[in-house]
Amino acid sequence: PESPLQRPSVLLAIIARNAAHTLSHYLGCIDRLDYPKDRIALWAATDHNIDNTTEVLREWLKNVQQFYHYVEWRPLDHPKFYADEIGPKHWSSSRFSHMMKLRQMALKMAREKWADYILFVDTDNFLTNEQTLNMMVAENLTVVAPMLDSSSLYSNFWCGMTPQGYYKRTPDYVPIREWKRLGCFPVPMVHSTFLIDLRKEATKSLAFFPPHPDYTWAFDDIIAFAFSTKMAGIQMHVCNREHYGSLPVPLKAEQTLEEDVESFVHILLERMIDDPPMEPTVHVSLPPKNPDKMGFDEIFMINLKRRKDRRDRMLRTLYELDIDVKIADAVDGKSLNTSHLKALHIEMLPGYHDPYSGRILTRGEIGCFLSHYNIWKEVVDQGLKKVLVLEDDNRFRPHFRRKIAKLMEDIEQNQLDWDLIYIGRKRMQVQQPEKSVLGIMNLVEADYSYWTLAYIISQQGATKLLAAEPFGKMLPVDEFLPIMYNKHPEENYKMFYEPRDLKAFSVEPLLIYPTHYTGEAGYISDTETSVIWDNDDIATDWSDQLSGKTNEQGEIGTEAQNTEALQPQAPFGAATRDEL
Repeated sequence: PESPLQRPSVLLAIIARNAAHTLSHYLGCIDRLDYPKDRIALWAATDHNIDNTTEVLREWLKNVQQFYHYVEWRPLDHPKFYADEIGPKHWSSSRFSHMMKLRQMALKMAREKWADYILFVDTDNFLTNEQTLNMMVAENLTVVAPMLDSSSLYSNFWCGMTPQGYYKRTPDYVPIREWKRLGCFPVPMVHSTFLIDLRKEATKSLAFFPPHPDYTWAFDDIIAFAFSTKMAGIQMHVCNREHYGSLPVPLKAEQTLEEDVESFVHILLERMIDDPPMEPTVHVSLPPKNPDKMGFDEIFMINLKRRKDRRDRMLRTLYELDIDVKIADAVDGKSLNTSHLKALHIEMLPGYHDPYSGRILTRGEIGCFLSHYNIWKEVVDQGLKKVLVLEDDNRFRPHFRRKIAKLMEDIEQNQLDWDLIYIGRKRMQVQQPEKSVLGIMNLVEADYSYWTLAYIISQQGATKLLAAEPFGKMLPVDEFLPIMYNKHPEENYKMFYEPRDLKAFSVEPLLIYPTHYTGEAGYISDTETSVIWDNDDIATDWSDQLSGKTNEQGEIGTEAQNTEALQPQAPFGAATRDEL
């Protein structure tokens, strides 16, 4: 019998600039593409770098060249900048021109080497689906892009284009971007990651540079190429049949390389919410991590020993954030029995009922309270001035480290007297705005709130919470805290606690959210799924409808938003790549 055909040959074009921070993970995704390496040629170019992109890419190419059909390497050490750029994230005219020339050189090489396809993948695009190249080839389309996910509506395609070649909003975009319509769709623009079938006759006239003689639109490589495909009679397509990978939301021209690094780290963190970590290539050496405590005396992460999955994800998350953390073993409500509770003199606060389900206190809630209580006790016993407390189901906002550092710096400069600062919470009082803090942006006086996802506590604050002697009148910890800062709506609960002088604040907007909410895939509650506090035989496996406490924060009306605490927003920059 005849042997099967070899896979089509592909030239992979890698164009890198100031990408040292993304390259190890980007190249790891390339390594893992399930496609015969000997059917792939590599064309790699890098220039205008102020980091060690050249060294990283050179090391990888040297270590993998034996696996690939062919490697072309085009590094340029000088200059480090474009003369007309305001910073490394600025797309100036000369940068666009150079990018168009580089893409054209890669296209020319693919044609000269008789490649069947050319694949462009920007170095901040991460093809986490190992079948992406196979699936794009199987679509049998001339120019096709795998739709990439981001933390916003932004992606690597447009559904509409103005007569001047700029982005145009259309009703088609969101249903495709949110996977509500599945398939491969004709679109006027794909960019960043796309595959060109060079076997198709019409591709002979495709070009990135020089632009088509009739081209009068903006001097931009992706727009010029879209015009070229249009003039060649080629329809671009984007496919969203699967989840193929991700890309960052573009930064503004004035933003820095440090902000780009933070944006990339956020991609790594978001990936771990529901999927395994994105691993770096094994073919480059990685710089050592230098984790620290961000100026806190300690950072605690509360975790149940039986929740290894959460512990592993959080430890990897904090590793990527360069945060040094101490694991605080949570008290497992499932292991508590009546004897334990009697030994600790724990009694439920008289009259307490869950406001959603009507049930009384659960063993899981007692375990949660004790977990936090043990940290407050350690703060006082060890003389710790300020600590950050994290639970193990947290999702971090972009630029977390920088925003925490700025907050603590502003608090120090303004000599704010504080006991507790929520970093993540569920705001319960949503009828009116919370009071902003004079002289400190992004901070408000906390009103009635739920959840203990993440908070900063001072030694003074921990001392007040311990002095309240809550064991004999216990209720859930996220009900106890608002009582202690005198914002709980239930007067019958507050009467058991005097004084109620905890000085509590909250960041605005929040910097930490839960990874999952009630009813979502992956949601687990160790406080709701338990038994009631004083009877081992009465289970509390409440339905999603009754577990209202863990529902996502509802939309807060305009009249109740904490707008006074927010930074004034910079004018929106209308760059073509930043539309969504």
